[in-house]
Amino acid sequence: MSPARLVATLAERVATVPGRIRVLIDGPRPARPELLADALVDPLRALGRPVVRAGTRYFLRPASLRLERGRYDPDAFYDDWLDVGGLRRELLDPLGPRGTGRYLPTLRDPDTDRATRASYVDSPDRTVLLLDGTLLLGTGLPYEIAVHLDVSAAALRRGTPEDERWTLPAYNRYRAEVDPAAIADVAVRYDDAEHPALIRP
Repeated sequence: MSPARLVATLAERVATVPGRIRVLIDGPRPARPELLADALVDPLRALGRPVVRAGTRYFLRPASLRLERGRYDPDAFYDDWLDVGGLRRELLDPLGPRGTGRYLPTLRDPDTDRATRASYVDSPDRTVLLLDGTLLLGTGLPYEIAVHLDVSAAALRRGTPEDERWTLPAYNRYRAEVDPAAIADVAVRYDDAEHPALIRP
């Protein structure tokens, strides 16, 4: 299908879920899951849903912890980079169906490795959280809908810059141990972002 049709299909599905909901847009870096998440904002608002847009890059652990095993360790990238506890506490739990709606949009600046000092924000009822990231499924993060952008090993290697190819074993491990395309609510074949295909609606 066309990218526009994919966005419309996802927005229509998400908008039918009542209450506050959390939508994970999961995919490897070359798939640019943040772009799909961005594209969903306006269609969801047009369907009457308030939207909170967030990215896991602002919920990484401090560099001293995530790089403890080295800057180019794929297992550390898989296991140690994401601050799962902070992400749940400050964003996912408050924006869940039973949450308070009071959330922290960012926790740590990935460029400066310092706290962003963001202020807490109150969200209205029926808010949709769109959270993009990589290697998200299988971590115990709570959500109502998970969308996985599935990229074949060959396409992933082609799309990964040379200086990031050290991450490829982490994605291979993710596919083998978690099988995100099988457990996501929506799986999209994303070898070519201009020609996405639903694997499982």
